[in-house]
Amino acid sequence: MENFFKVKEKGSTVRTEVLAGLTTFMAMAYILMVNAGMFAELGTVSYNAIYIATAISAVIGTILIGVLANLPLAQASGMGLNAFFVYTVCFGFGLTYANALVLVLMDGIIFIILTVTGLREKIFEAIPNQVRVAIPAGIGLFIAFIGLQNAGIIVNDAATCVNLVSLNVFSGTATWGLIMPILVTLGSVIAIAVMSGREVKGAVLLGIVGGAVVYYVLGFTVPGFYEGFGASLSFNPLTAFADFGSQAFGKVFTEGFDFSAYLAEHTSTELVVLIITTALAFCLVDMFDTLGTLYGACARGDLLTKDGKVPNMDKAMLADAVATTCGAVCGTSTVTTFVESSAGVAEGGRTGLSSMVTGALFFIAMFFSPVAALVPGCATAAALIYVGVLMMNCVRNIDWLNADTAVPAFLTVAMMPMAYNISYGIAFGIISYIFISLFTGKVKEIKAGTWVIGVLFTVMFFVTH
Repeated sequence: MENFFKVKEKGSTVRTEVLAGLTTFMAMAYILMVNAGMFAELGTVSYNAIYIATAISAVIGTILIGVLANLPLAQASGMGLNAFFVYTVCFGFGLTYANALVLVLMDGIIFIILTVTGLREKIFEAIPNQVRVAIPAGIGLFIAFIGLQNAGIIVNDAATCVNLVSLNVFSGTATWGLIMPILVTLGSVIAIAVMSGREVKGAVLLGIVGGAVVYYVLGFTVPGFYEGFGASLSFNPLTAFADFGSQAFGKVFTEGFDFSAYLAEHTSTELVVLIITTALAFCLVDMFDTLGTLYGACARGDLLTKDGKVPNMDKAMLADAVATTCGAVCGTSTVTTFVESSAGVAEGGRTGLSSMVTGALFFIAMFFSPVAALVPGCATAAALIYVGVLMMNCVRNIDWLNADTAVPAFLTVAMMPMAYNISYGIAFGIISYIFISLFTGKVKEIKAGTWVIGVLFTVMFFVTH
């Protein structure tokens, strides 16, 4: 093992790599609960099924990047991409769970082709820098908004579309049973922030677990809280595997290519445009997320080459693409490299041995699905909010004093949560960039690929929306 990963050559030890792998797992284990809870809202696939699907895809992706690229990084279903899958593609566009998996499968296959052929760089360069920088911020604001909704803090309002939930217990418009979960969410967010500020390992996971404990303790103060609670419990870990086999695994092939439900209300032209643009959005977000994380994590651990590049970049990207393809088969959303890998790198991880440890821990975690299922939505909502906060940090790289830059960036960020759609945010950013460049005499700066992507998104608006 040591010889294969060249641990000594990289200036590390087996012990350090093991600790780094454990640290990375602690930092990103929350994805198992958050992803499962998010997909369960679809109603056609259970928490248990997605929990196992998420764990298996994390094992595959993490081990692949460790073996192929020898990097101390980990992969799992990406935050933001899972929200795009559930809330935009399924709820927004009206595709079924299995239909959406087809788009994830296409994302993985396209990503493999782009990586093998070297076209990835050209696609990456076709996206204007101001839009490229703004995409993570838009996704962050989007998932934070979802977290606030899931927590019951932000509610629908007939007059203003959304509003703050009433907390007035004195007039009778609110009850303690309604407010208690909200307080758990807010308390968990603050706890995660405090622990992160003090550099506590696994702050998000600990915040979720702590929030769950507080939720069930406070449950004794809510009348009827525990009625029927015992009857719903199941501590058989094999149940989750059975659900995974019947509800998630292979659904992309058995049901995914049946678009009859969508075609009952839309034309075949609308379906084609939707598939092309949505698969493109999946691929673009996946690409930016992975590239940004690879550079960021490697830079933190001083792993970049002398010319400032990520070592074994193509192999790392290939691992991501293959993991995404496998994830689609397992029944989960796009797999990407997690920024939380930086925690393990900071702990001293330098080789793929660290990734092997993280992958092994994700495998073990599969057998704890009954315990994970006890985590309430108000606790996982805190993770969504906090991760959203972290993703907003990239706005500091936007030149807000330059309208040419600021407007496309702002539209990218703002349209994602406001339209409840990641692809719409990307579309508005690119299209506005093209028009601004066109009328400010900078048409020569617009790359051919940018024109193509802009036209595709324009057609999307006029045909599918």
